[in-house]
Amino acid sequence: MTKLKTERNMRSRQDIEELEFQNLAPYAMKSRESSGRQFTESQHPFRTCYQRDRDRVVHSEAFRKLEYKTQVFVVFEGDYYRTRLTHTLEVAQIGRTIGRALRLNEDLIEAIALAHDLGHPPFGHAGEEALDERMRRVEQGRFNHNMRSFEIVTRLERRYPDFDGLNLTKEVLIGILKHQTKYDVVGEAGKYFNEGPTIEAQVVDFADSLAYLNHDIDDGLQSGCITIKDLVESHLWQRACADVHGKVGDDLEMLRYQVVKQLIDMQIQDLLETTDQRLQDAHFSSSEDVKKSRATVVGFGERMAQEREALQELLNKKLYHHYRVVRMTSKAQRILHDLFDVYLKGPQQLPYSVYERNRKYSEKEIYQLICNHIASMTDRFALEEHKKLFNPYTKV
Repeated sequence: MTKLKTERNMRSRQDIEELEFQNLAPYAMKSRESSGRQFTESQHPFRTCYQRDRDRVVHSEAFRKLEYKTQVFVVFEGDYYRTRLTHTLEVAQIGRTIGRALRLNEDLIEAIALAHDLGHPPFGHAGEEALDERMRRVEQGRFNHNMRSFEIVTRLERRYPDFDGLNLTKEVLIGILKHQTKYDVVGEAGKYFNEGPTIEAQVVDFADSLAYLNHDIDDGLQSGCITIKDLVESHLWQRACADVHGKVGDDLEMLRYQVVKQLIDMQIQDLLETTDQRLQDAHFSSSEDVKKSRATVVGFGERMAQEREALQELLNKKLYHHYRVVRMTSKAQRILHDLFDVYLKGPQQLPYSVYERNRKYSEKEIYQLICNHIASMTDRFALEEHKKLFNPYTKV
């Protein structure tokens, strides 16, 4: 009886890497061409290096905490609003959509996207401003959430016996450190100062910008802090409405869903067309060409960029400065300043894992460990800690 040879159904890592070379654009970052990790590890049999990076981020403690960290509306405002976690997932989804259309490495995009906000403290940008203000009181002290994200994945997460951090690839680390949008400042690059980001990292920057503009509109309308009347001032909103208004009639809730969806589609379409043309003009023949050029090729056309800017300014005026949002952010900052003060006066109140009792600290070291401790908190934990420390009737 003849023995039939069976074909292997399972793909190995080498098979996936070969598919990347066959299917991705010349300028895309191939897994096989990665600059590698700080600490040498053996390759995985069926996952590429960027797939492993993504999985390490997802399994990190810092990633889980994003569920209870503010985007715009603090967690006690309601269950509907985006948290830092749902925002992160939306960025990853939008980034993969863009990456697939441009024939980029979707796994690298996803790894950077899922890690880009790990360093956010409780209460969103209000929390970041509060911690930065406190750290400025010591020499060369600052708080930057990109740097914090970088420190989390390179030092603070401890899951492996042979090294601190997650030992991510260089491309993901640079994508985290050099993440830049209207609300994200590039971290101190140090040894990566002269390293240009990949196109995949640029995609995450714009996917982040695109996600928060549109979901802030959705959350703002849901909260009642902005109205459709407010948004009519925006040409971009008007264009999106024109495409969907006849389909939904007077159903305002459906109008909100459909217009936000249309806004995202319009912006992605514009970004893809603009970026594709720029890539053709740039004539990149490899991912190394992209890194060396350090030019931003991902982006919107002139009209879309202007209309997005106008809509962003409208949100800044109507939503972010709405009295309810201002009250939330002011309260959040007071809570973090209170916590910082009480820890500073009596660091013995900090957990043993944070403050070693038999060690002497400099003023800057005390500030830094308090800042790190507060930055690691979720909104919910910060509120509970504040209640324990400032309400005499709360059980410690």
